[in-house]
Amino acid sequence: MNQPLTYVRHDVTFTSEGTSCAAWLYRPDGVESPPIVVLAHGFAAFRELRLDAYATRFAQAGYAALVFDYRHWGASEGQPRRILDIAKQHADWRAAIAYARSLDNVDTTRVVAWGSSFGGGHVLNLAARDYDLAAAIVQVPHVTGPASAFSQSPKLVARLIAAALRDQVGAWLGREPYRVKSVGRPGEVAMMTSPGAYELVEEMAGGEAAEHKREQLLAENDVAARIALRVPLYSPGRKATDITAPTLVQLAVRDDVTPYAKAQKIVARIPHGEVRSYDCSHFEPYLDPHFDGIVTDQIDFLNRHVPVA
Repeated sequence: MNQPLTYVRHDVTFTSEGTSCAAWLYRPDGVESPPIVVLAHGFAAFRELRLDAYATRFAQAGYAALVFDYRHWGASEGQPRRILDIAKQHADWRAAIAYARSLDNVDTTRVVAWGSSFGGGHVLNLAARDYDLAAAIVQVPHVTGPASAFSQSPKLVARLIAAALRDQVGAWLGREPYRVKSVGRPGEVAMMTSPGAYELVEEMAGGEAAEHKREQLLAENDVAARIALRVPLYSPGRKATDITAPTLVQLAVRDDVTPYAKAQKIVARIPHGEVRSYDCSHFEPYLDPHFDGIVTDQIDFLNRHVPVA
């Protein structure tokens, strides 16, 4: 087994539609013009929630990595805060890929898009349009709006729609966003309320500087409620047959955020797709004991399709 490479991480920024996005750029030591993996998170999340763990492993395997926060989230600019706008996040992805292709000392012809959960849906959308991507990796991806939106109880769906209408009308009238929790416990009014989900996300905010990250998580664990009107209409899996790049899809068998059976059926349509299933729930791929096997499979996929020279 090869020794993990050392690497350097830089803080960088790029511009998306005139607004600055914050990113980390990982460069492996001793590798000339490595391929680059561009990573962004899922629904209402920021890069400190374990994306550094993936990027570190890619850099140790000889790949450059660019990890960014969407506008309105994390360290990126954009007001008001914590507005989840799907079209804006698509534009952020295009800007991040363009930035990666502008960098010196990376192989700009071999750019890989990596997304998880809602961000996995964004990568499917991107890969169906950007035929110059070298490969794509999507982990527990959002593929179909109706299946994800209506996997919750009818009572919760009704409460979320009421909150969303209140927020949308307020936005039209110039008011501050009306917010709901992004991740909550069962019975709470939140976009995701799977049993154990909140505790797993708390665990994702652990590790170094755990106290600061946990405080950040609690302070930023909400989203403008209007997104509940848009999730049912967002089904990036519809374009699966248009994806030309080799694509690794990793599904969680016990996923009740992105229902497994429906996702499995849709991603099977990706022409050069490799689908792997894991006996875990939606948030467990980020954490031990599942993380190591999942990221190892990602690096194996990269080694086969986008090898380091």
